[in-house]
Amino acid sequence: MQGFGILGSAIVALIVLAAFKNAIIADVTAVDYCWRIVLGVGAVPGLAALYFRLTIPETPRYTMDVEKDVNKAATDITSYLQKDEANGEGENAGNHVEVPKASWSDFVSYFGKWNNGKVLLGTAMSWFALDIAFYGIGLNNGIILSAIGYADTHEPDLGERAYNSLKNMAVGNIIITIMGTIPGYWVTVAFVDSWGRKPIQLMGFAVLTVLFIVMGAAFTPLKEHSIPAFIVLFTLLQFFQNFGPNTTTFIVPGEVFPTRYRSTGHGISAASGKLGAIVAQVGF
Repeated sequence: MQGFGILGSAIVALIVLAAFKNAIIADVTAVDYCWRIVLGVGAVPGLAALYFRLTIPETPRYTMDVEKDVNKAATDITSYLQKDEANGEGENAGNHVEVPKASWSDFVSYFGKWNNGKVLLGTAMSWFALDIAFYGIGLNNGIILSAIGYADTHEPDLGERAYNSLKNMAVGNIIITIMGTIPGYWVTVAFVDSWGRKPIQLMGFAVLTVLFIVMGAAFTPLKEHSIPAFIVLFTLLQFFQNFGPNTTTFIVPGEVFPTRYRSTGHGISAASGKLGAIVAQVGF
């Protein structure tokens, strides 16, 4: 859904800009209202997601492994399969299974073993490496859009120039998202189970490495002499980012850790990604 979120944000920006066109041309400070409205609209799906996160029932695996109630887990499974309400058996004390309780000492003991620790290291470093590139591109998106002709304009009037520049950037983001980002996500959806998470992630990182080297080494010649080739390479970059690590880095941490540390492992991995985003912002 991230691809549709990116597309949706660009469409919302375009709509808001169209609504404030005359105001921006008359007074460029009206742009201040636009970004606030776009940001506010973006909070709506976030609040909806928060509601569902807070109200969604726990999975039977969580009930069994963390709450250690086998009967309630069995009742929940029956309820899910029959798409009916539980018959009340889950309210009983139930049987319990001996699974270590989440604690700092157990965390250190579990991830202190190399076979377990290397998994967390792998998910964290993968997300870290991805977000250096992902946010590095995002922070320099204006340069990319300028290179393909969707950025600043040169009208003498400041208001018209501001409006047209922002409109071009929104349109450019829509084009990039439709051409590369969304197709990449859906190709992943098609192959993630048959091909597997790890092969897709390794393939994505390998292809991205080649594309970044080519685009970095030939950026100026491409920009000055072959804009179509530049657009093709950048589209492939977006495609393989999403048919690759920008999808699998979210999926894998949610599957490889034991239930009691699944959220913790996923959170550490995600935090490593945000550290990569900081490195991208400070370093580039």
